[in-house]
Order: sequence, then structure tokens, then C-alpha cells
Amino acid sequence: MTPLDQPTVALTGEVRMPLLGFGTWQLTGQDAYDAVRAALDVGYRHIDTATMYGNEAEVGRAVRDSGIDRSELFITTKLPPDRVGQERATIEQSLAELGTDDVDLWLIHWPPAAHDSLLTWREMLAARSANLTRAVGVSNYSTGQIDELIQATGEAPAVNQIRWSPALYDPQRLAENSERGIALEGYSPFKSSDLTDPVLVRIAETHGVTAAQVVLRWHLEHEIVVIPKSVTPERIASNFDIFGFSLTPEEVAEIDALGG
Repeated sequence: MTPLDQPTVALTGEVRMPLLGFGTWQLTGQDAYDAVRAALDVGYRHIDTATMYGNEAEVGRAVRDSGIDRSELFITTKLPPDRVGQERATIEQSLAELGTDDVDLWLIHWPPAAHDSLLTWREMLAARSANLTRAVGVSNYSTGQIDELIQATGEAPAVNQIRWSPALYDPQRLAENSERGIALEGYSPFKSSDLTDPVLVRIAETHGVTAAQVVLRWHLEHEIVVIPKSVTPERIASNFDIFGFSLTPEEVAEIDALGG
């Protein structure tokens, strides 16, 4: 399938974010380069990295070597909370490592102290105004922490990236983000998933896919962005192969219930 066929979610400022991305946490050096190249070759067009991952240079090199036009890619990186006061220098360093003029999304990786969070959020917005990033957001923020940013600046994060899986399904939190116009993005989709759960296994067998593919497809059915990670080419390809089937509303509800 072509990148245009991949489902996306609309962010602020007419930015569209692919619902399926490739995560790079804990991938470093040649492993990071090889995994990102494999993901791009398979068809991923959304790559998630972070300053604290220490792999932005490898991600950037893989993107360049892939030959894929930058305009076809969605690249996310993140600001560590200990870089309060160094936001502009950090994003400029990230762009230099990645070898790009801008990123599509820049996130505050973890909430710093409350006062610092507001200062940092204003610097994130300034970076967007300077065209260093197309959208800005947060990661691991509670709804209350997000509301503090909105109340202080009138600007909601475009994205909140949090740990998410069927076992962690929280309809209230999903609704709270949606009501504020914030796209929810889930990481570590398999870490808290029991892929031998009878519900997942039965639904997977119904569709002729794996339980892992069902978990990823479930995210898409909720329009939640998901960023699975792997260093194995076969697994990378399998995780991308989730566009040929869909879950029924009844199946989605069954999987939702795993978070009860």
C-alpha cells in the first residue's frame, strides 16, 4: 500500500499523523539504523524517536538512505524534562542529528515541575512558530496537567503520548483527550498485553492474523496512534500488515472489556 492509503488523524494546523508508526525506544547504533531502514522499506512513514533515546543520528541516516522524500514522512522527537531552559538548543540539536529542517511533532517527554512545565510549553509553542516543528504535544501527562497548559496559554497539545494497550483501556481518559481536541498516542502496546488471552486469540483466528496484529488494529479502530517497536524484520513487517482486515464493533467491545 502507498503512504496515502494509510489512515491518519488530523492534528492542529492541518497536520495529519499516520495512526501506525514505528517506535525506536531502546534501539541504538546499527540496530536502530537497520530497524528504521527495515520499517521504511516495509511501508512505515511515521517514525518516533526522542533526544533521550540517543538514536536521532541513526534515524536521520536511515531516512536519508531510504531515498524516501521527506514530505512523505512523519517524524516525532521529544524533549527531556531536564532540558528546561534549553528548549531551543535541544530542538536545534535534534534537527541537526536528524538532518532535517523541521520535525512533524515535538513532545515534552515527561512532565517537569509544574512551573517549569508552563515555561517549557511556551517554548514549544515558540518553536512551532519558528517552523522548527509542525505540531507540538506532550507525553505521559495527566488530564489535569494538560488543563494547566491550556488555561495558561489557550493552546492544547496536539498529541498526548501515553502507555496504552487493551489491558490499560481507559474510556474516560480517551474521552477527556478527545474533548480537548488532543490525539491520543499509545506506546508499548504489547508490554502489558497478554497475547495468549482467549479473546485476542479467538478474534485473531477469526481474521487469520496474529494476536499482536489484533492489538494494533484495535488501536486503529479507536483512532489511537500506536508505535510498535521491533528489531526483527519479520516482526516489523507483521506489525505493519494490519490494513487488510478490520474489527467489528462487537470485537472492539470485547477487547475494550479486557481493561476492566
